[in-house]
Amino acid sequence: MADVLVAEGLSRSFRAGDEVVAAVRDASLRVGEHELVAILGRSGAGKSSLLLLCGGLDRPTSGRVTVAGQEVGALEDAARERFLQRMVGWVFQSPGLLPLFTAEENVALALRLLGRPLDAARGALAAVELSSRAGHRGAELSGGEQQRVALARALVKEPALLIADEPTGQLDTETGRAVLDVLRRTADAGTAVLLATHDPAAVEVADRVLLMEDGVLRAAPR
Repeated sequence: MADVLVAEGLSRSFRAGDEVVAAVRDASLRVGEHELVAILGRSGAGKSSLLLLCGGLDRPTSGRVTVAGQEVGALEDAARERFLQRMVGWVFQSPGLLPLFTAEENVALALRLLGRPLDAARGALAAVELSSRAGHRGAELSGGEQQRVALARALVKEPALLIADEPTGQLDTETGRAVLDVLRRTADAGTAVLLATHDPAAVEVADRVLLMEDGVLRAAPR
């Protein structure tokens, strides 16, 4: 199983007034093809900060990140943005759909930004079992349906790495489980999936579970 994400010695600190806050402290992890790795921890533990570093949306104070064999920090800004747009898909706690766009139009937007044919949008919705809702506007969808559209939007560009930050945080237990099942199927199909959550149900679908507390990442006890 080839490694898609390799993060080595990541630290991220920032200044808050007179204090220096360490959000991430010397964290290392790997996520391979077909693998779903879950990071558990309470709010404020540093999970989101770590994901931003792994997905290239923030730069580490120290350490390095490699995605699909490319060291992200070695790329110039424009090349880095293009590379990450192609290779990394994101799903956040809030789906972030355009409310007046249909489900299909929201998914097609990701294809449009990459200059790809738009007809793959319907297939992506079918993969998350939302074909029947393709013509409904974002505002007409339930919370769980909106989150699955967000997943389809992230997956339609066929990223090597999918990063999901608290994707079930605003969902009830049953709906959240359906989203976790989609993430499991995504990993089974070959995508590397990195999930940050405080949802204990994630343990059931993950290949590996890591714990994060006060910016420190460690393996979960067996």
